Amino acid sequence: MTNSLVPPRGPQRVLAVAQLTNAVGDGAFLVTSALYFTYVVGLAPARVGLGLTLAWALGAVAGVPLGRLADRRGARGTAALLAVVAGLAIAAFLFVRGFVPFVMAACVYAAAQSGLAAARQTLLAGLVPAGERTGLLAHLQSAFNAGLAVGAGLGGLALQAGTRGAYLGVFALDVVSFAVCAGVLLRLPAVAPVAAERKRPGGLPVLRDRRYVAVTLLNTVLLLRMPLLSLALPLWIAERTDAPAWLVSALFVLNTGAVMLFQVRMARGVTGLASATRAVRRSGWVMLAACAVFALSAGGSAWWAAGALVVGAVLQVVAEMGQSAGSWQLSFDLAPADRVGEYQGFFGTGVTVARTLGPLVLTTLLLGWGTAGWLLLGGATLVASYAMGPVARRRGTVARPEVRPQPVLAN
Repeated sequence: MTNSLVPPRGPQRVLAVAQLTNAVGDGAFLVTSALYFTYVVGLAPARVGLGLTLAWALGAVAGVPLGRLADRRGARGTAALLAVVAGLAIAAFLFVRGFVPFVMAACVYAAAQSGLAAARQTLLAGLVPAGERTGLLAHLQSAFNAGLAVGAGLGGLALQAGTRGAYLGVFALDVVSFAVCAGVLLRLPAVAPVAAERKRPGGLPVLRDRRYVAVTLLNTVLLLRMPLLSLALPLWIAERTDAPAWLVSALFVLNTGAVMLFQVRMARGVTGLASATRAVRRSGWVMLAACAVFALSAGGSAWWAAGALVVGAVLQVVAEMGQSAGSWQLSFDLAPADRVGEYQGFFGTGVTVARTLGPLVLTTLLLGWGTAGWLLLGGATLVASYAMGPVARRRGTVARPEVRPQPVLAN
Protein backbone atom coordinates (compact mmCIF):
# COMPACT_ATOMS: atom_id res chain seq x y z
CA MET A 1 0.00 0.00 0.00
CA THR A 2 1.23 3.48 -0.79
CA ASN A 3 1.49 6.27 1.75
CA SER A 4 0.42 8.78 -0.89
CA LEU A 5 -2.87 10.60 -0.45
CA VAL A 6 -3.61 9.76 -4.10
CA PRO A 7 -4.57 6.12 -4.80
CA PRO A 8 -2.87 4.18 -7.62
CA ARG A 9 -4.00 4.65 -11.20
CA GLY A 10 -6.80 2.50 -12.51
CA PRO A 11 -10.07 1.51 -10.83
CA GLN A 12 -8.85 2.64 -7.41
CA ARG A 13 -8.30 6.21 -8.57
CA VAL A 14 -11.58 6.27 -10.51
CA LEU A 15 -13.48 5.17 -7.38
CA ALA A 16 -11.76 7.92 -5.38
CA VAL A 17 -12.70 10.55 -7.98
CA ALA A 18 -16.33 9.39 -7.84
CA GLN A 19 -16.27 9.62 -4.05
CA LEU A 20 -14.69 13.08 -4.08
CA THR A 21 -17.16 14.41 -6.64
CA ASN A 22 -20.16 13.11 -4.75
CA ALA A 23 -18.87 14.42 -1.41
CA VAL A 24 -18.56 18.01 -2.66
CA GLY A 25 -22.26 18.15 -3.49
CA ASP A 26 -23.27 16.30 -0.34
CA GLY A 27 -21.16 18.60 1.85
CA ALA A 28 -22.94 21.67 0.48
CA PHE A 29 -26.31 19.95 0.82
CA LEU A 30 -25.74 18.84 4.42
CA VAL A 31 -24.91 22.28 5.79
CA THR A 32 -27.82 24.03 4.07
CA SER A 33 -30.66 21.51 3.85
CA ALA A 34 -32.11 21.97 7.34
CA LEU A 35 -32.43 25.73 6.94
CA TYR A 36 -33.75 25.35 3.39
CA PHE A 37 -36.55 23.02 4.47
CA THR A 38 -37.36 25.24 7.44
CA TYR A 39 -37.12 28.78 6.02
CA VAL A 40 -37.70 28.29 2.30
CA VAL A 41 -40.10 25.34 2.17
CA GLY A 42 -41.75 26.40 5.43
CA LEU A 43 -41.71 23.06 7.31
CA ALA A 44 -41.56 23.04 11.10
CA PRO A 45 -38.17 21.80 12.43
CA ALA A 46 -39.88 18.90 14.22
CA ARG A 47 -41.46 17.80 10.94
CA VAL A 48 -38.12 18.01 9.14
CA GLY A 49 -36.58 15.79 11.83
CA LEU A 50 -39.47 13.33 11.67
CA GLY A 51 -39.35 13.14 7.88
CA LEU A 52 -35.60 12.52 7.81
CA THR A 53 -35.88 9.87 10.54
CA LEU A 54 -38.54 8.02 8.52
CA ALA A 55 -36.46 8.35 5.37
CA TRP A 56 -33.26 6.96 6.88
CA ALA A 57 -35.19 4.15 8.56
CA LEU A 58 -36.36 3.15 5.08
CA GLY A 59 -32.83 3.60 3.77
CA ALA A 60 -31.50 1.18 6.37
CA VAL A 61 -33.98 -1.45 5.22
CA ALA A 62 -33.48 -0.78 1.51
CA GLY A 63 -29.70 -1.17 1.60
CA VAL A 64 -29.80 -4.98 1.75
CA PRO A 65 -32.11 -5.69 -1.24
CA LEU A 66 -30.42 -2.98 -3.30
CA GLY A 67 -27.05 -4.51 -2.43
CA ARG A 68 -28.38 -7.88 -3.57
CA LEU A 69 -29.51 -6.21 -6.81
CA ALA A 70 -25.92 -5.07 -7.37
CA ASP A 71 -24.72 -8.64 -6.85
CA ARG A 72 -27.23 -10.12 -9.28
CA ARG A 73 -27.55 -7.43 -11.96
CA GLY A 74 -24.08 -5.91 -11.99
CA ALA A 75 -22.53 -3.45 -9.54
CA ARG A 76 -21.39 -0.81 -12.03
CA GLY A 77 -24.77 -0.27 -13.68
CA THR A 78 -26.61 -0.46 -10.35
CA ALA A 79 -24.29 2.10 -8.74
CA ALA A 80 -24.62 4.53 -11.66
CA LEU A 81 -28.41 4.13 -11.71
CA LEU A 82 -28.72 4.74 -7.97
CA ALA A 83 -26.51 7.83 -8.23
CA VAL A 84 -28.89 9.21 -10.86
CA VAL A 85 -31.92 8.36 -8.70
CA ALA A 86 -30.35 10.12 -5.70
CA GLY A 87 -29.73 13.19 -7.86
CA LEU A 88 -33.33 13.17 -9.07
CA ALA A 89 -34.51 13.03 -5.45
CA ILE A 90 -32.41 16.10 -4.66
CA ALA A 91 -33.92 17.82 -7.71
CA ALA A 92 -37.39 16.95 -6.40
CA PHE A 93 -36.61 18.89 -3.21
CA LEU A 94 -36.52 22.04 -5.35
CA PHE A 95 -40.26 21.63 -6.00
CA VAL A 96 -41.38 20.33 -2.58
CA ARG A 97 -43.96 22.54 -0.88
CA GLY A 98 -45.46 20.25 1.77
CA PHE A 99 -44.66 17.57 4.33
CA VAL A 100 -45.85 14.51 2.38
CA PRO A 101 -43.91 15.34 -0.83
CA PHE A 102 -40.88 16.12 1.36
CA VAL A 103 -41.05 12.70 3.04
CA MET A 104 -41.49 10.94 -0.31
CA ALA A 105 -38.47 12.66 -1.84
CA ALA A 106 -36.43 12.08 1.33
CA CYS A 107 -37.29 8.35 1.29
CA VAL A 108 -36.16 8.00 -2.32
CA TYR A 109 -32.96 9.90 -1.52
CA ALA A 110 -32.13 7.83 1.57
CA ALA A 111 -32.87 4.50 -0.15
CA ALA A 112 -30.76 5.45 -3.17
CA GLN A 113 -27.87 6.60 -0.98
CA SER A 114 -27.90 3.36 1.04
CA GLY A 115 -28.05 1.25 -2.10
CA LEU A 116 -25.33 3.32 -3.77
CA ALA A 117 -22.99 2.72 -0.83
CA ALA A 118 -23.56 -1.05 -1.04
CA ALA A 119 -23.15 -1.11 -4.83
CA ARG A 120 -19.88 0.83 -4.63
CA GLN A 121 -18.55 -1.66 -2.09
CA THR A 122 -19.50 -4.46 -4.48
CA LEU A 123 -17.61 -2.72 -7.26
CA LEU A 124 -14.60 -2.33 -5.00
CA ALA A 125 -14.66 -6.03 -4.06
CA GLY A 126 -14.85 -7.07 -7.70
CA LEU A 127 -12.11 -4.78 -9.00
CA VAL A 128 -9.58 -4.60 -6.14
CA PRO A 129 -7.62 -7.54 -4.65
CA ALA A 130 -8.59 -8.49 -1.11
CA GLY A 131 -5.32 -7.31 0.41
CA GLU A 132 -5.72 -3.79 -1.03
CA ARG A 133 -9.35 -3.09 -0.14
CA THR A 134 -8.86 -1.56 3.30
CA GLY A 135 -6.13 0.69 1.93
CA LEU A 136 -8.42 1.87 -0.83
CA LEU A 137 -11.24 2.47 1.63
CA ALA A 138 -8.83 4.67 3.59
CA HIS A 139 -8.17 6.65 0.39
CA LEU A 140 -11.92 6.90 -0.22
CA GLN A 141 -12.50 8.17 3.32
CA SER A 142 -9.81 10.82 2.83
CA ALA A 143 -11.39 11.85 -0.48
CA PHE A 144 -14.81 11.93 1.18
CA ASN A 145 -13.60 14.26 3.94
CA ALA A 146 -11.84 16.51 1.44
CA GLY A 147 -14.99 16.74 -0.65
CA LEU A 148 -17.15 17.43 2.39
CA ALA A 149 -14.82 20.24 3.45
CA VAL A 150 -15.01 21.89 0.02
CA GLY A 151 -18.77 21.40 -0.16
CA ALA A 152 -19.30 22.73 3.34
CA GLY A 153 -17.37 25.86 2.37
CA LEU A 154 -19.60 26.37 -0.66
CA GLY A 155 -22.66 25.74 1.50
CA GLY A 156 -21.38 28.32 3.96
CA LEU A 157 -21.35 30.91 1.20
CA ALA A 158 -24.99 30.09 0.47
CA LEU A 159 -25.85 30.43 4.15
CA GLN A 160 -24.10 33.78 4.25
CA ALA A 161 -26.14 34.98 1.27
CA GLY A 162 -29.31 33.62 2.82
CA THR A 163 -31.36 33.93 -0.38
CA ARG A 164 -33.66 31.41 -2.01
CA GLY A 165 -31.50 31.49 -5.13
CA ALA A 166 -28.38 30.61 -3.11
CA TYR A 167 -30.10 27.60 -1.54
CA LEU A 168 -31.39 26.42 -4.91
CA GLY A 169 -27.88 26.77 -6.32
CA VAL A 170 -26.56 24.42 -3.62
CA PHE A 171 -29.21 21.82 -4.39
CA ALA A 172 -28.46 22.13 -8.12
CA LEU A 173 -24.76 21.58 -7.33
CA ASP A 174 -25.62 18.35 -5.52
CA VAL A 175 -27.73 17.17 -8.46
CA VAL A 176 -24.80 17.78 -10.79
CA SER A 177 -22.41 16.03 -8.40
CA PHE A 178 -24.53 12.85 -8.48
CA ALA A 179 -24.72 13.00 -12.29
CA VAL A 180 -20.94 13.39 -12.56
CA CYS A 181 -20.46 10.57 -10.04
CA ALA A 182 -22.64 8.28 -12.19
CA GLY A 183 -20.59 9.17 -15.28
CA VAL A 184 -17.31 8.50 -13.47
CA LEU A 185 -18.54 5.13 -12.20
CA LEU A 186 -19.44 4.10 -15.74
CA ARG A 187 -15.77 4.51 -16.68
CA LEU A 188 -14.91 1.54 -14.48
CA PRO A 189 -14.66 -2.00 -15.83
CA ALA A 190 -17.88 -3.90 -15.33
CA VAL A 191 -18.01 -6.60 -12.66
CA ALA A 192 -19.78 -9.71 -13.87
CA PRO A 193 -22.92 -10.39 -11.81
CA VAL A 194 -23.03 -13.62 -9.85
CA ALA A 195 -25.56 -16.30 -10.65
CA ALA A 196 -28.72 -16.17 -8.57
CA GLU A 197 -29.00 -19.07 -6.16
CA ARG A 198 -32.18 -21.03 -5.68
CA LYS A 199 -34.52 -19.33 -3.29
CA ARG A 200 -34.46 -20.94 0.11
CA PRO A 201 -36.84 -20.43 3.02
CA GLY A 202 -35.82 -18.25 5.93
CA GLY A 203 -35.42 -14.81 4.36
CA LEU A 204 -32.18 -13.10 3.35
CA PRO A 205 -29.01 -15.20 3.80
CA VAL A 206 -27.23 -12.40 5.63
CA LEU A 207 -29.82 -12.52 8.41
CA ARG A 208 -29.06 -16.21 8.95
CA ASP A 209 -25.33 -15.49 9.31
CA ARG A 210 -25.20 -15.01 13.07
CA ARG A 211 -21.53 -14.10 13.07
CA TYR A 212 -21.98 -11.28 10.56
CA VAL A 213 -25.10 -10.01 12.33
CA ALA A 214 -23.22 -9.94 15.65
CA VAL A 215 -20.23 -8.11 14.14
CA THR A 216 -22.59 -5.55 12.59
CA LEU A 217 -24.33 -4.98 15.95
CA LEU A 218 -21.00 -4.54 17.75
CA ASN A 219 -19.83 -2.14 15.06
CA THR A 220 -23.06 -0.17 15.51
CA VAL A 221 -22.16 0.30 19.19
CA LEU A 222 -18.74 1.61 18.14
CA LEU A 223 -20.39 3.98 15.66
CA LEU A 224 -22.58 5.63 18.31
CA ARG A 225 -19.76 8.17 18.61
CA MET A 226 -20.65 9.55 15.15
CA PRO A 227 -22.74 12.53 16.40
CA LEU A 228 -20.04 13.40 18.94
CA LEU A 229 -18.45 16.30 17.04
CA SER A 230 -21.59 17.59 15.37
CA LEU A 231 -23.96 17.47 18.36
CA ALA A 232 -22.74 16.19 21.73
CA LEU A 233 -19.47 18.10 22.02
CA PRO A 234 -20.94 21.48 20.96
CA LEU A 235 -23.63 21.08 23.62
CA TRP A 236 -21.08 19.89 26.18
CA ILE A 237 -18.81 22.87 25.45
CA ALA A 238 -21.70 25.33 25.74
CA GLU A 239 -23.30 23.88 28.89
CA ARG A 240 -20.50 22.24 30.89
CA THR A 241 -17.26 24.12 30.11
CA ASP A 242 -15.88 27.64 29.89
CA ALA A 243 -14.19 26.98 26.56
CA PRO A 244 -14.84 29.51 23.75
CA ALA A 245 -17.63 28.67 21.31
CA TRP A 246 -15.30 28.89 18.28
CA LEU A 247 -13.57 25.77 19.53
CA VAL A 248 -16.48 23.73 18.14
CA SER A 249 -15.44 24.65 14.61
CA ALA A 250 -11.75 24.14 15.38
CA LEU A 251 -12.35 20.60 16.65
CA PHE A 252 -14.36 19.76 13.53
CA VAL A 253 -11.57 21.04 11.29
CA LEU A 254 -9.02 19.08 13.34
CA ASN A 255 -11.00 15.86 12.88
CA THR A 256 -11.59 16.35 9.17
CA GLY A 257 -7.98 17.30 8.47
CA ALA A 258 -6.58 14.39 10.48
CA VAL A 259 -8.69 11.87 8.58
CA MET A 260 -7.65 13.41 5.26
CA LEU A 261 -3.96 13.23 6.15
CA PHE A 262 -3.59 10.10 8.25
CA GLN A 263 -6.40 7.62 7.52
CA VAL A 264 -4.36 5.92 4.78
CA ARG A 265 -1.37 5.51 7.09
CA MET A 266 -3.56 4.23 9.93
CA ALA A 267 -4.99 1.56 7.64
CA ARG A 268 -1.60 0.42 6.34
CA GLY A 269 -1.16 -2.46 8.80
CA VAL A 270 -4.71 -3.80 8.50
CA THR A 271 -4.54 -6.63 5.98
CA GLY A 272 -6.55 -9.52 7.44
CA LEU A 273 -8.84 -10.74 10.18
CA ALA A 274 -6.23 -10.77 12.96
CA SER A 275 -4.84 -7.30 12.25
CA ALA A 276 -8.37 -5.92 11.88
CA THR A 277 -9.48 -7.16 15.30
CA ARG A 278 -6.27 -5.81 16.85
CA ALA A 279 -6.93 -2.39 15.30
CA VAL A 280 -10.49 -2.35 16.65
CA ARG A 281 -9.30 -3.47 20.10
CA ARG A 282 -6.65 -0.73 20.26
CA SER A 283 -9.20 1.85 19.15
CA GLY A 284 -11.40 0.87 22.10
CA TRP A 285 -8.66 1.76 24.59
CA VAL A 286 -7.92 5.04 22.79
CA MET A 287 -11.62 5.96 22.77
CA LEU A 288 -11.87 5.23 26.50
CA ALA A 289 -8.92 7.59 27.07
CA ALA A 290 -10.58 10.23 24.87
CA CYS A 291 -13.80 10.04 26.88
CA ALA A 292 -11.89 10.40 30.16
CA VAL A 293 -10.05 13.47 28.86
CA PHE A 294 -13.27 15.03 27.54
CA ALA A 295 -14.80 14.57 31.01
CA LEU A 296 -11.88 16.49 32.56
CA SER A 297 -12.76 19.57 30.47
CA ALA A 298 -15.64 20.44 32.82
CA GLY A 299 -15.14 22.59 35.89
CA GLY A 300 -11.81 24.19 35.03
CA SER A 301 -10.68 27.45 33.47
CA ALA A 302 -11.26 28.27 29.83
CA TRP A 303 -7.65 27.40 28.99
CA TRP A 304 -7.84 24.10 30.86
CA ALA A 305 -11.11 23.21 29.14
CA ALA A 306 -9.75 24.10 25.69
CA GLY A 307 -6.60 22.06 26.25
CA ALA A 308 -8.53 19.02 27.45
CA LEU A 309 -10.95 19.25 24.55
CA VAL A 310 -8.15 19.43 21.97
CA VAL A 311 -6.32 16.45 23.51
CA GLY A 312 -9.60 14.52 23.69
CA ALA A 313 -10.37 15.33 20.06
CA VAL A 314 -6.94 14.08 18.96
CA LEU A 315 -7.46 10.81 20.83
CA GLN A 316 -10.98 10.51 19.45
CA VAL A 317 -9.92 10.86 15.82
CA VAL A 318 -7.11 8.32 16.34
CA ALA A 319 -9.70 5.89 17.73
CA GLU A 320 -12.05 6.68 14.84
CA MET A 321 -9.43 5.96 12.18
CA GLY A 322 -8.37 2.68 13.81
CA GLN A 323 -11.94 1.49 14.26
CA SER A 324 -12.82 2.42 10.68
CA ALA A 325 -9.86 0.52 9.21
CA GLY A 326 -10.57 -2.58 11.28
CA SER A 327 -14.30 -2.64 10.60
CA TRP A 328 -13.81 -2.17 6.84
CA GLN A 329 -11.56 -5.22 6.72
CA LEU A 330 -13.95 -7.31 8.81
CA SER A 331 -16.95 -6.34 6.69
CA PHE A 332 -15.27 -7.76 3.58
CA ASP A 333 -13.43 -10.72 5.09
CA LEU A 334 -16.58 -12.12 6.69
CA ALA A 335 -18.82 -11.70 3.63
CA PRO A 336 -19.18 -14.45 1.01
CA ALA A 337 -17.70 -13.48 -2.34
CA ASP A 338 -20.98 -13.94 -4.21
CA ARG A 339 -23.07 -11.76 -1.86
CA VAL A 340 -20.82 -8.76 -1.16
CA GLY A 341 -23.51 -6.21 -2.05
CA GLU A 342 -26.14 -7.82 0.15
CA TYR A 343 -23.74 -8.13 3.10
CA GLN A 344 -22.36 -4.61 2.67
CA GLY A 345 -25.90 -3.29 2.52
CA PHE A 346 -26.59 -4.94 5.86
CA PHE A 347 -23.31 -3.76 7.40
CA GLY A 348 -24.16 -0.22 6.32
CA THR A 349 -27.34 -0.25 8.39
CA GLY A 350 -25.10 0.21 11.41
CA VAL A 351 -24.29 3.74 10.22
CA THR A 352 -27.97 4.59 9.85
CA VAL A 353 -28.88 3.16 13.25
CA ALA A 354 -25.98 5.02 14.89
CA ARG A 355 -27.03 8.29 13.27
CA THR A 356 -30.60 7.74 14.45
CA LEU A 357 -29.92 6.59 18.03
CA GLY A 358 -26.60 8.35 18.57
CA PRO A 359 -27.99 11.84 19.31
CA LEU A 360 -30.39 10.50 21.96
CA VAL A 361 -27.80 8.19 23.53
CA LEU A 362 -25.00 10.76 23.63
CA THR A 363 -27.07 13.68 24.91
CA THR A 364 -28.58 11.48 27.64
CA LEU A 365 -25.23 10.06 28.73
CA LEU A 366 -23.02 13.12 28.44
CA LEU A 367 -25.30 16.03 29.31
CA GLY A 368 -27.47 14.09 31.74
CA TRP A 369 -24.80 12.07 33.56
CA GLY A 370 -21.69 14.16 33.06
CA THR A 371 -18.41 12.42 33.91
CA ALA A 372 -20.13 9.10 34.64
CA GLY A 373 -21.74 9.27 31.18
CA TRP A 374 -18.40 9.86 29.47
CA LEU A 375 -16.86 6.89 31.28
CA LEU A 376 -19.86 4.70 30.49
CA LEU A 377 -19.57 5.61 26.79
CA GLY A 378 -15.86 4.81 26.82
CA GLY A 379 -16.43 1.56 28.72
CA ALA A 380 -19.15 0.41 26.32
CA THR A 381 -16.85 1.15 23.39
CA LEU A 382 -14.04 -0.86 24.97
CA VAL A 383 -16.28 -3.85 25.69
CA ALA A 384 -17.67 -3.85 22.14
CA SER A 385 -14.19 -3.55 20.64
CA TYR A 386 -12.91 -6.51 22.68
CA ALA A 387 -15.97 -8.61 21.82
CA MET A 388 -15.36 -8.07 18.11
CA GLY A 389 -12.37 -10.44 18.00
CA PRO A 390 -13.99 -13.59 19.46
CA VAL A 391 -17.19 -13.00 17.48
CA ALA A 392 -15.32 -12.49 14.20
CA ARG A 393 -13.27 -15.67 14.71
CA ARG A 394 -16.35 -17.78 15.46
CA ARG A 395 -17.41 -20.18 12.76
CA GLY A 396 -20.14 -18.78 10.52
CA THR A 397 -23.49 -20.47 10.02
CA VAL A 398 -23.80 -19.89 6.27
CA ALA A 399 -21.82 -21.76 3.63
CA ARG A 400 -19.26 -19.48 1.97
CA PRO A 401 -18.66 -20.48 -1.67
CA GLU A 402 -15.29 -19.28 -2.89
CA VAL A 403 -16.68 -17.54 -5.95
CA ARG A 404 -15.08 -14.20 -6.75
CA PRO A 405 -16.71 -11.90 -9.30
CA GLN A 406 -14.34 -11.17 -12.15
CA PRO A 407 -14.09 -7.83 -13.94
CA VAL A 408 -15.00 -7.82 -17.61
CA LEU A 409 -14.17 -5.22 -20.18
CA ALA A 410 -16.49 -2.23 -20.24
CA ASN A 411 -18.58 -1.78 -23.35
